[in-house]
Amino acid sequence: MLNLSQNGCSVWVASATEELLTPTAVALGKFDGVHLGHQRVIKPVLQRANKQVPPRTLDAEESNVLELSPTDATNHIYSTVVTFHPHPQEFFSGQPRALLTPLDEKVAQLRSLGIEQLVLLPFDKELSALSPEEFVEKILVQKLRCQQLSVGQDFCFGKQRTGTARDLQLLAAKYDIPVTIVTLEKYAGKAELPPENHCVDFLPTPDLPISTSLIRQTLENGDVKNANLLLGRPYTLFGLVIQGQQLGRTIGFPTANLQLPKDKFLPRFGVYAVRVFLTEPTAQTSIPLLGVMNIGNRPTVAGINTSVEVHLFDWAGDLYGKQLAVQLVEFLRPEQKFSSLEALKAQIQLDCNIAKEVLLFP
Repeated sequence: MLNLSQNGCSVWVASATEELLTPTAVALGKFDGVHLGHQRVIKPVLQRANKQVPPRTLDAEESNVLELSPTDATNHIYSTVVTFHPHPQEFFSGQPRALLTPLDEKVAQLRSLGIEQLVLLPFDKELSALSPEEFVEKILVQKLRCQQLSVGQDFCFGKQRTGTARDLQLLAAKYDIPVTIVTLEKYAGKAELPPENHCVDFLPTPDLPISTSLIRQTLENGDVKNANLLLGRPYTLFGLVIQGQQLGRTIGFPTANLQLPKDKFLPRFGVYAVRVFLTEPTAQTSIPLLGVMNIGNRPTVAGINTSVEVHLFDWAGDLYGKQLAVQLVEFLRPEQKFSSLEALKAQIQLDCNIAKEVLLFP
């Protein structure tokens, strides 16, 4: 399928069994989060794709054997991210895995970086059984017509993850494919100290490589500031506003109930200060709306299912059916059960006051 942005830029998304845009410069990995470390792996691919493939004249025998695709008519190299679907951990465990960036988000992030193609390798028994040598030959050489590769130094591939980044470099050399092995990006900033009542288990330090698991851990702790620093952007929830129980209206704090992708990773349950954007093509402004968001089961009203609700300051419009992008700015407090709706109302008012200070006077 072809994913188009408003400015006309696109990312071609395909599986290894579909028609691919070739030849390619490939960044290889899982890329959940498209965080600062991932962006470092992707950068060599973008640089290579700006160059052209040197023209090669086919001999008579090759001309009879090879059926050229339309893309062979040009010398363009397509900047390509190759990843796996489903996530390998989901395949081996049999359990669904929540993702920092579900597919639509991943496509949007790759598009913003300038990537032209995302290839989703179907991770199944057949793919997982390929030896490192078979993976290089069958996937990278034959299907992708790869001209250059980029991987992180901790990359492993092939049956039982027996192939290393160095092995990939040696195997690809047999086909004259250069491989860039990218050193791990490490957290370069000073970790933000959370409030005393947040009970954070750890803080990122400069010696820790940036990784998807590290970002997940910071979000599980409610450590939004450091998660955003590791990502290089605010962690964002994208969702459709649907009708809820409308309980917030009865206590003076109407909320927009968000329907998120089922595989979206949720941070710690509790209340957050947030910036919200309307993502509809007809949205008249890119100025963020400010508010508070609650993630949880709403124990005060005997809630059972997890809900994501956003209260916007100074907003009176209809949001039903709208798509929202909710950027997490700061974790305010954990979810808790109150003795009455009046107590809940008083706490929400306090949450709003604190959030306004956080958002307006950072």
